[in-house]
Amino acid sequence: MKAILTSLVLLVLAMSLPASAADSNSFSKIYTTKGDFGSVRDSLVTAVEGRGLKINHINHISEMLDRTGKDLGATEQIYLNAEQIEFCSAVLSRKMMAADPGNIMLCPYSIAVYNLPGHPDTIYVAYRKPPTAKAQASKAIFNEVEKLLNDIIQEGISLAM
Repeated sequence: MKAILTSLVLLVLAMSLPASAADSNSFSKIYTTKGDFGSVRDSLVTAVEGRGLKINHINHISEMLDRTGKDLGATEQIYLNAEQIEFCSAVLSRKMMAADPGNIMLCPYSIAVYNLPGHPDTIYVAYRKPPTAKAQASKAIFNEVEKLLNDIIQEGISLAM
């Protein structure tokens, strides 16, 4: 009963979030929120780990671009901060690969969080959309994966508030 009540509270909070889908295209869905980069990132990590999922790696994208840009002669700062959180769900990954062994390329799952120079308090949170599949088994599991990613992002943003 307590778990159901907690889920309902999180759902109500998620529905009242000041986050919005900033952009959607064929390969990603991007949300925006106002806040502090570190707080949003840490809340996303908490939302992932709170589901019992293991974070494989956090990629420090902005640091890599800043470091390598100097060697390439690039002076423009693309991101103020940018990180990707890579993680896996044993349950969903197994279902996804059982549906089609070629789906291995979609694992691990990844959520990006970033902000841009000049707008440090606008935080973008994005995930890579699963591809369009013809096989019904892959379509079904891709919907589950996308729901998981959306739920993690909505919870992470709400925790950062």
